[in-house]
Amino acid sequence: MSRKGFLTGNEASVYDDFLLPYKWMIKQMDKRINNNSFPIWLWSTKPNLNDEGHFNKGTKAVCLTVEIPDNKVLLSDFDAWHCVLNNCFCSLMDEEDKLFEQGKLNISKEQSWERIFDLEQLRKSEMWRGNDQITQDVTPVISKEQILNIEHFTAK
Repeated sequence: MSRKGFLTGNEASVYDDFLLPYKWMIKQMDKRINNNSFPIWLWSTKPNLNDEGHFNKGTKAVCLTVEIPDNKVLLSDFDAWHCVLNNCFCSLMDEEDKLFEQGKLNISKEQSWERIFDLEQLRKSEMWRGNDQITQDVTPVISKEQILNIEHFTAK
């Protein structure tokens, strides 16, 4: 950031198991926000960074608060994103899962993944409506000018 004036996503930072899902997300970024770079992941609402899954205890980290134009951000459902990560069908109802397994749907697994971007449809579906919807964003770049706050911390 200090040398270039901006941050970008980096393939070398992606776990090998997540490389194909990330490449799928890159295609979606290209299709939806006209950019096909490796994503930088953002939270729409700041989570408790001491919760499990963010950092190991004792890890020194940085939290950036940024302001990015809507047309440079792709919003998705955090829980539904796990269908992509786990290479499984993104169902809207139990019956649909059964029909998919029987090969009786006119939608592919990869097409079902695009549902992660339809937050309203997920909120209304029987498979997802009970969840407290958590949204996440991806963007291809963060410039210095977009940073509102920098918080250094050690995970507890």
